[in-house]
Amino acid sequence: MSAFSSAVDAAVGSAIGTALGRLSAGPAGPDGPDVPGATALPRLVVAAPGSGHGKTTVATGLMAALRARGLGVSGFKVGPDFIDPGYHALATGRPGRNLDPFLCGQDQVAPLLVHGATAGGPTDVAVVEGVMGLFDGRIGGDGYASTAHVATLTRTPVVLALDVSHMTRTAAAIVHGLATFEPGVRVAGVVLNKAASGRHTREVWSALEATGVPVLGVLPRDAGIEAPSRHLGLVPAAEREEAARSVRLLAERVAEHVDLDAVLSIARSAPDLEVPAWDAATVLGEAARPAPTGRRPVVAVAGGRAFTFRYAETDELLRAAGLEPVVFDPLHARSLPAGTAGLYLGGGFPEVHAEDLSANSALREDILDAVRGGLPTVAECAGMLYLSESVDGHEMVGAIPTVGAMGPRLTLGYRTAIAPGDSVLSVAGTRVTGHEFHRTTVGGEQRPSSAAWLLDGTPDGFALDPAGTGRATLHASYLHTHWAGHPRLAARFAEAVHAYAVTTASRRKAS
Repeated sequence: MSAFSSAVDAAVGSAIGTALGRLSAGPAGPDGPDVPGATALPRLVVAAPGSGHGKTTVATGLMAALRARGLGVSGFKVGPDFIDPGYHALATGRPGRNLDPFLCGQDQVAPLLVHGATAGGPTDVAVVEGVMGLFDGRIGGDGYASTAHVATLTRTPVVLALDVSHMTRTAAAIVHGLATFEPGVRVAGVVLNKAASGRHTREVWSALEATGVPVLGVLPRDAGIEAPSRHLGLVPAAEREEAARSVRLLAERVAEHVDLDAVLSIARSAPDLEVPAWDAATVLGEAARPAPTGRRPVVAVAGGRAFTFRYAETDELLRAAGLEPVVFDPLHARSLPAGTAGLYLGGGFPEVHAEDLSANSALREDILDAVRGGLPTVAECAGMLYLSESVDGHEMVGAIPTVGAMGPRLTLGYRTAIAPGDSVLSVAGTRVTGHEFHRTTVGGEQRPSSAAWLLDGTPDGFALDPAGTGRATLHASYLHTHWAGHPRLAARFAEAVHAYAVTTASRRKAS
């Protein structure tokens, strides 16, 4: 792992300094909480008319600038995106989290917000970065899972990021339209991005006065505070050696050009959230139990520069199920962590690091032996590619009879999936929601009988039984699922890991 990656992990896992306010179990009053079950959480959503207006710049900059003031800040992202939360983690010192009604169900959005704001320590303000345009959601869903939908579900005021580099008075028409389009969505302010000059700024600002939406700040054109991109969007923070410096620069620029007191005033105007926090043990139910062996079996979790994506709640669910997730870096680790009884390979960019992943033959051979021995294994997207025979000609683990390669187009979108058979992750007929986000393809025909999922009826991935256990112990697919929305997947996987650990312990005693 690089020095930068280590610094990121340390920042995300470190305790936050003294906060100026405290997130309570109820709103703070002179005599303490007066609404049982309510949570006082100052918060705001950063939205935009569309992609490319600077949501990530403004949201991450606000998180970093507010944290620099000594506040406890929690960062969130609307939708399934896993790259932006990496920058949020650098800015806040806490794991970035996602809020997605499609992946988790709309009833879970507010509880997940409260959970995320309490899990990392006292929170003074939560900043939620939106996705695409304010009202853009699932295709054909009439705005379902849009930024506006999440803002409504969480009763959170909206601050717009607006790129004005190619407009003046029209900016007011856009803001007016966004502020009045849908009842229940409160647009409380706007940050102008990429302003060209003082004259340009005055023209835009003057026009906006008629909308009644206050201008909170103006960010000048500055390429130095933009993150580089590639085939799947922004380059993940963990892959950029200069990412920490970029976030510090963002904090300085936002503090210089945005009225942070006005931003905090908007955040503090958000009403209390009268919902309980999402809790991993509660949603797991009976699956949340101590390990039958008396020791917590280890689940090896891929991390490092090639595997930058998994939802924070995944680890929390594993722990609640009596397991111990241990992160290892497939680029550098020579073997799986000691005592591994389960393997979770999440998302990332193995195609970018294929040569280095291939060069680590010792780990590849160790994983192949373990998977062939029946190790409960779940691999999503990048994980599936890593377990394939090769990626763009570079030898991979070889546990799945397929090869991966960069394709001509991006595959992106929400999916509804059904499990065609029993596996380590689900039972036949299980229905889940998920999303795809990749530009690679895998070769060979995927048959329904051995597919991981049926995605809208089409076979996807592999559910294999390499050890002949009678149940597929390897589940690999392009589909990303959010286990907070489908805790039965975590419970099913945990059951298999516990069983594997017991069997392994018995074999050791017998020998």
